[in-house]
Amino acid sequence: TYLHFRMHLLSLNLQKSSAIVTAIYGNFSAPKNQEIVIARGSTLELLRPDDTGKLISICETPLFAVIRSLLPFRLAGANKDYVVVGSDSGKITILEFNADANDWKSVHCEVFGKTGCRRIVPGQYVAADPKGRALMIGSIEKQKFVYIMNRDSANRLTISSPLEAHKTETVIFSICGVDVGFDNPVFAMIELEYKDADEDPTGEAAMEAEKRLTYYELDLGLNHVVRKWSEPISRTANMLLTVPGGDDGPSGVLICGENWVGYKNQGHPEVRTALPRRRDMPIQRGLLITSAAVHKQRGLFFFMLQSELGDLYKVSLTLSPTDKKVVTDVVVTVFDTLPPAVSFCITKTGLMFSASEFGNHMLLQFQNLGDDENAVVAHCVGEEINEELGDDSVSACRVALSFTPSPVLKNLAVTDEIESMAPVTDMIIDDIGGEGTPQIYSLCGRGNRSTMRVLRHGVSVTEMAVSELPGRPNAVWTVRDHQESENDKYIIVSFSNATLVLSIGDDVEEVTDSGFLASVPTLDVALMADNALLQVHPTGIRHIRRDPHSGNEKRISEWKTPGKRQIERASANSRQVAISLAGGEITYFEIDQAGQLVEMKTHDFGHQVACLDVGEVPAGRSRSSFLAVGGYDNTVQILSLEPNDLLVMRSTMMLPKRPESVCLVHMDSEASAAAPEAGSSSAGQKKGYTSAMYLNIGLVNGVLHRVAVDSTAGTMSDSRCRLLGIKPVKLFRVMVRGRRGVLALSTRTWLLYNYQGRYFQAPISYETLEFASNFASEVCPEGIVAIASNTLRIITVDNLGAMFNQTVHPLRYTPRKMLRLPGTSHVAVIETDHNEYGEAEKEKLAAAMAAESSSSENKEQNGDDDMEIDSESTTNGQAVENTVNGTDDDAEGDEEVRLPVRGPLPPTEGHWASCIRIMDPVSGNALELLELTDNEAAFSICTCVFSHISEEMFIVVGTAKDMTLHPRKVTCGYINVYRLLGDRLQLLHKTPLEDVPLALCEFHGKLLVGVGRSIRMFELGKKKLLRKCENKGFPSGIMKLHVNGDRIYASDMSESVHFVKYRRQDNSLVIFADEYSPRYMTTSCILDYDTVAGADKFGNVWVLQLPFKANDDIDNPTGSRLLWDQGLLNGAPTKAQLLTHFHLGEAVTSMVKCSFVPGGEEAIIVATVMGGIYAFLPFRRKDDVEFFQHLEMYMRQEWPSLVQRDHLSYRSYFQPVKDTVDGDLCEQYGRMPPSKQKEIADDLNRTPPEMMKKLEETRNSLL
Repeated sequence: TYLHFRMHLLSLNLQKSSAIVTAIYGNFSAPKNQEIVIARGSTLELLRPDDTGKLISICETPLFAVIRSLLPFRLAGANKDYVVVGSDSGKITILEFNADANDWKSVHCEVFGKTGCRRIVPGQYVAADPKGRALMIGSIEKQKFVYIMNRDSANRLTISSPLEAHKTETVIFSICGVDVGFDNPVFAMIELEYKDADEDPTGEAAMEAEKRLTYYELDLGLNHVVRKWSEPISRTANMLLTVPGGDDGPSGVLICGENWVGYKNQGHPEVRTALPRRRDMPIQRGLLITSAAVHKQRGLFFFMLQSELGDLYKVSLTLSPTDKKVVTDVVVTVFDTLPPAVSFCITKTGLMFSASEFGNHMLLQFQNLGDDENAVVAHCVGEEINEELGDDSVSACRVALSFTPSPVLKNLAVTDEIESMAPVTDMIIDDIGGEGTPQIYSLCGRGNRSTMRVLRHGVSVTEMAVSELPGRPNAVWTVRDHQESENDKYIIVSFSNATLVLSIGDDVEEVTDSGFLASVPTLDVALMADNALLQVHPTGIRHIRRDPHSGNEKRISEWKTPGKRQIERASANSRQVAISLAGGEITYFEIDQAGQLVEMKTHDFGHQVACLDVGEVPAGRSRSSFLAVGGYDNTVQILSLEPNDLLVMRSTMMLPKRPESVCLVHMDSEASAAAPEAGSSSAGQKKGYTSAMYLNIGLVNGVLHRVAVDSTAGTMSDSRCRLLGIKPVKLFRVMVRGRRGVLALSTRTWLLYNYQGRYFQAPISYETLEFASNFASEVCPEGIVAIASNTLRIITVDNLGAMFNQTVHPLRYTPRKMLRLPGTSHVAVIETDHNEYGEAEKEKLAAAMAAESSSSENKEQNGDDDMEIDSESTTNGQAVENTVNGTDDDAEGDEEVRLPVRGPLPPTEGHWASCIRIMDPVSGNALELLELTDNEAAFSICTCVFSHISEEMFIVVGTAKDMTLHPRKVTCGYINVYRLLGDRLQLLHKTPLEDVPLALCEFHGKLLVGVGRSIRMFELGKKKLLRKCENKGFPSGIMKLHVNGDRIYASDMSESVHFVKYRRQDNSLVIFADEYSPRYMTTSCILDYDTVAGADKFGNVWVLQLPFKANDDIDNPTGSRLLWDQGLLNGAPTKAQLLTHFHLGEAVTSMVKCSFVPGGEEAIIVATVMGGIYAFLPFRRKDDVEFFQHLEMYMRQEWPSLVQRDHLSYRSYFQPVKDTVDGDLCEQYGRMPPSKQKEIADDLNRTPPEMMKKLEETRNSLL
């Protein structure tokens, strides 16, 4: 696959990054819309909760830049919010959402500094004046700029030149605006000046350095910024929150630090409260607030804080009854426990969005505000006690309340979850389940929220109902009661000799008074424009109309076929009916103004008709213009249905095989911009939404053809095909998010739909279906009713726009490595957590806590509820509310959502919990779970068949005992060798090492081990492994090993890949090649004997190759082995060449070379720490390389980033991009205006449809 010539790769995004960097809330598209904007990697996404409490993705926009911060901003008197973006572009960007185009528009993009994420370049922090008059953008150190915001005479947003507010040798920890009403805008920040610490070599000044709360005032009259006020605050302060001012509150800021939360303002003494702590939390450990949100409405405001453990605290301020500007108490209430989040958003409709740090993100509904009598409430400490207490955890424990967290939510309820794979720690791509196509098995998450996720190509479905039928049906339809109805009334099921009619209501039951003929099979069913029903059966057409003079009585008329001929194919819409009789005769009917079915014309097709479709009546038209007919002569014809040239052929298309079905459908045009999602009041009428007619043709050999049909002339063009399976393809029209889509049934079920301006063809992960129809009811407003064998099924489609659907299996600890056990369908997983107790230790601690709690309850008679308060805690001379947060009596225990709660925590660093798991990845069943004891942690795993025991496979695990990360040290490393007895693990022996074995690999019946800076080769002994040879000449540490023949590919932590040759004659390992550039490796993958792909921790992906005819057989003329054990400075004699280089923007954690389709294109598949999955597809032809390179060049010029980050510079962040085309940028071609598309296509000597076809075929070659 990878030959010795210049390689070119195409990067494609298979699954978008699921980790969220930051999230904000506001009204961005319309004044009343409650919306959330999230940053996923370099993508900006707009989410909107629907009426059912589900989050709907409205728009996704790649920025091709690092998004550092987001802020909602609203001018005084405005009713919509802007988004302020702080990025690595060196510019402050203000975006406005254009609802007509369903996309973001850059309003202002002002340059202030260099590009990149630099320490002194602003962009890390963004703050706004609460009245919308100014913005401040700040860096981590020194620089801060203030912009005055206003509007011009045309009500357009204006921005001033930047005003400097710099302070040298000062580190900034947080920035926020201060609510001062309409006085001069004030910004608050936490600063730490390090000038004295830099000049003091003893380190005493650094220990005494103090953080300060500083106010900067923007003088609107003099147009400059002054440092107004500064006071020292807690050394552990890390976050500021704006306290509402004016009539809503006292103004000032809320300071969040370790163990404490306090209120402070200029001229106001600090009022602080100790954060309640968990009962099992060690005194030595501090408690840090990591995320927060403010909720403000008329007459009410509160803060929602979350600690690093996930505990939520609701914070409110008590004001003096005589002076509303004086805060007398900071009230902290233990609210609930959620997984730790990076951002919170609280909407005005009572919803809270939690962007989880790891694992799925959640949308929650407030059930109450935590003000019940059983709440855990802490108050501020008195002035006398406050002076005695420091900021450390020991001081806080003297006055802090204690509680026990509950896994059951008390004040919140989960309404929706967004799946997140972040971080992916390892990945296997293989067909372990025997499904015919490979699945992706990924290890995801952290701690007790860790999972193994099985990804299958396609969209997921939810099964709403399954019902067995009396016999084997062959078709199913649904019809409404009348045209204005949103829900279906009947399900019509056709058998080989009968028809069953089911009524849809509270129950689905058979009816006999529908008017349908039940003694014959049905060929088609339709609801006509006058609300009459139509049934086509082999002997005629049954027209069922309501009698206008009587209630439910029906007037039935029949059209009988001439002679004894039978109808073979039929198609109908609300006004037209087309049938084909045996012999190829087509008869066409229309409904006249009186509601009568009138035969318009009969046409001899000339061949037996295989399929036909009359399409739907377009909006504003009285009839469909065309009839598509497929014949046994392997052709498809478009016949006109216009009265002037009825059934006249407009165009024809030759096919390689006989068509099985045809489907005319109006779908979004690829040349149009992304249109508004359904659910918005005027979706479909907005600008940018244009539809085109497409003819989908399913062939008997499983191939789907899709051609564009000119809506006026009826000509066919732009043919595209795709293999869906080996069975004939049946096509059905369905509704997808309020728009028309197509369901294609073959070996697998495929859904063809438009989503956010892109056309998708994705399989559905469900059983093979035989017939389907659209379905709508009150319970299921948009579903599909289908037949599978002798069952009737109702399903709904989920996760539109996703390339994969997920099956989740929970794990115990953070997964580190995974491998498939050869010859089986099982995998082995090692899981390791730092600063955690093992399962056995947790059980002992839980028993001790239960005994202590029981003793306390016997003494105090306080009940047995989920949250308890330490009875010894007192604050401010007041009696602490020694109440217990119990369970709600009305809670339905069987339906409660239980979230994993972290804890208890070890008191010191260096405590580990680890286990080895043998599991079936398809079912998720754990066949063996072996806990490691004695503070031993597993870091590497492999299987090995030793040469002298070739009939048995061993599992080898590399572990470390009592490891601390900083400074890094370990008591002892071990290589544990396990025998696999069935599904059980039996320890054979342990081999001690002086360092951690991070890399293991089998090598010709021996075991290769990467231990620190050396590679060792071992053989199996009776009591331990026996060392055979070693090479100590590696720079920093071996983190991964690969083997191919006699070559070993060793990935060094900081010095790229080393090529090692095993010399059998002298039993030595020789480094014969390395690379010039140092690379901090995270993973690697061998492509062929001379080529290696790798990735580093900065998000770069690259391919290295040895020079042509590189010699790996190096002679040692001295005869001394010392030659290979030295020479770190000189390096190896051969240097690998860099073939490709590409900055992905996310640290890659796993890399695999594979093909997703049997016989399909091989590609490099990578998974990232942000939960994204990307593919690097090698080009096979030179003209493909030239096409994509030129398209990328044009897209860089014509489609700049919204933050004006230079695309070439972004993809060359650390090293110039080399021979890799950004496929994500090229795919933005479909979002460009039609005029721009045509301009670029003309320059490339193509048409826009040909451009889109090329992009689609390239992606389809991979999946």
